[in-house]
Amino acid sequence: MTGPGGTSISDPQGPVHSGGGDQNNTYYYSIGLREPLVRAGVDRLEIVREHRRRLAKCFVWPGGYARAADRLAQPGAVVLLEGAPGVGRRSAATMLLMGASVPGSRIEELPTVREEEPLDASPDDRYLLDLSSIGDGDYPAAQRTLMSYRALVEESGARLVAVTPPGLEWMLDAELAPLAVYLERPSGRAVFSRHLRVWGVRFEHEQLDHGDLPHLFETAPVRELDRLAGLVVQARGRAGPGTNFEHWRDEAVAAATNWSQQVAGDLRQHRGAEERALLLAASMTSGGPADSVLSTAHSLLGVLGHPQDETPRLARAGLGEQFEELALAREDDGRVRFARLAYDDAVRRHFWENFPDLRADFRDWVGACMELPGLGAEDRARLVARFAEQALRTDRPDDLHLLIEKWTHPSAAGQLRSEAAAALELGLSHERYGSRFRSHVYQWVTTARMAPDLARVLTVVCRQVMAVTHPEQAMVRLRHLALRQENPEDIRAEARSALLELARGNRRLYGRLVHRLLPRARPADGCLEVLLALLDPAELRVHPPWQAFVFAWRAVMAGKSVRAWSPSVQHWLAALTRRRAGEEVLNALLLAAYGDRDLLNQLYATTCDWAESEPADMPEGLRARRDDRVRTADRFCREIDLAQGVGGLASAASARGTREGP
Repeated sequence: MTGPGGTSISDPQGPVHSGGGDQNNTYYYSIGLREPLVRAGVDRLEIVREHRRRLAKCFVWPGGYARAADRLAQPGAVVLLEGAPGVGRRSAATMLLMGASVPGSRIEELPTVREEEPLDASPDDRYLLDLSSIGDGDYPAAQRTLMSYRALVEESGARLVAVTPPGLEWMLDAELAPLAVYLERPSGRAVFSRHLRVWGVRFEHEQLDHGDLPHLFETAPVRELDRLAGLVVQARGRAGPGTNFEHWRDEAVAAATNWSQQVAGDLRQHRGAEERALLLAASMTSGGPADSVLSTAHSLLGVLGHPQDETPRLARAGLGEQFEELALAREDDGRVRFARLAYDDAVRRHFWENFPDLRADFRDWVGACMELPGLGAEDRARLVARFAEQALRTDRPDDLHLLIEKWTHPSAAGQLRSEAAAALELGLSHERYGSRFRSHVYQWVTTARMAPDLARVLTVVCRQVMAVTHPEQAMVRLRHLALRQENPEDIRAEARSALLELARGNRRLYGRLVHRLLPRARPADGCLEVLLALLDPAELRVHPPWQAFVFAWRAVMAGKSVRAWSPSVQHWLAALTRRRAGEEVLNALLLAAYGDRDLLNQLYATTCDWAESEPADMPEGLRARRDDRVRTADRFCREIDLAQGVGGLASAASARGTREGP
């Protein structure tokens, strides 16, 4: 908007560029408001990779970046990024970690509050810790968390970049002060130009010396220049043939800087509650059918307790006339849109900023709209996304928490699980509040009572969203869901499936899961069921960490019947025979049973049974010829004999009649 201090971009937080939605310049978990949601079954990993690629193309080095990169080159390095808000510190942290990565390394964001899992760092690991939203009251505790992370990173040889809260440099502990690097704002012109080129927009250098642009280049935060470039792209897409960059530029700058005043002027002309309700409803459902605009407007008036107009309907203005008065366009396909570029964003922003006392009512209104019979899935998705952007922009994440609980309450009869999942995904994807939503998910899964539909939503989101961006935190939450006896069996089964899928593809997660399932006391049956499934090689995608593998086998053999664990033993023997596993498998099985004559005898009998007759349900990829099975069984049976201090016994083939060891 234009004011005494000059011109600044009104942050629309909406779909201001054609390909990615609310672009936060990070690939960890910044999935924009217009990305496909959980219910679409989208490949989240590919979205994360695309954000990474785009960030690498668009990033402009801020001052001090080279010094931070030099420091991070050392194993065990920890770098703290300071700087004014809007200089792109988080993007810089992301790029620093990407630049310090090696093939196969992982980059993960750490929670600002330590959870139950200790950090298990390795030299190839790269970590981000974003403290930018921490207040002065919580900063001392956050620094203690940072110091504990620092010790583990330095010991392991990993790398860590932390983003500090702006304006709290004076509170930085003296022990951490030498790690700080101050970032200066990059050239605004360079940032804007780079984004335009990435979007394929052609322009001349002198075309940027126009109107408010030079001032914006000097003052606007980096993220707002990104959005301004996105508006240029959107203006290009809307423009007819014969238009050029100057036309797109002017429309984009007007949308970014002038619409807040325009909306205020329009509302001064339209002071009636019905007019304003229709305007807000249109901004929330823009792109949807006219019927949706009308029904949501009526719902808003009902939530606000506005008395009904007693004037006969035929004596009032028709819908088309009302749209025309509000500068709304009903297109040939019946969908309603604002004529001006990004004007719907400005309308939403105006209502949330200028009616703060109605924000709770707006939340209740969106909740009520989900139950309108004429609202389709696309209409509901638009409402959820647009409400989420405003709630999070105005620091009201609890509004989303409340709606998620409402939409998964038994009274919703499972009809709004998709909307709850979408709202949760948007919260988890938010740059500022993502960590808070992850903490709230943890609170949900560890609470005494939880609605079954909420558990279903949490399982889906942990599996499809958190597992891609924060796998260790996802594993913690899925473990609670899988072992929670209060959950219905179908929910526990789905959570177990997601948990196993995570651990079977990552050695670190495999070892950590085994560790958590093996408390000092005897593991519960639910833990043993997960361990038993984890031990089967049929769907395993990594070589398990052998110490954890042995401990898991010991627990399963001691706590489950031989009938339960013998199929997995036979699967491993088959994998060894098919050369899909190494000799360490035999050693692990022997170590697990070592010192227990009964277990060794059961292991011996299980091996003989497999050599004699392959189970009918043996996976196709593990089937082996009888001669090959006998050779493997003979070798293993000799090892079992030696473990018991016995030698020179008959082969497995000749011992099959006894069906047990010595």
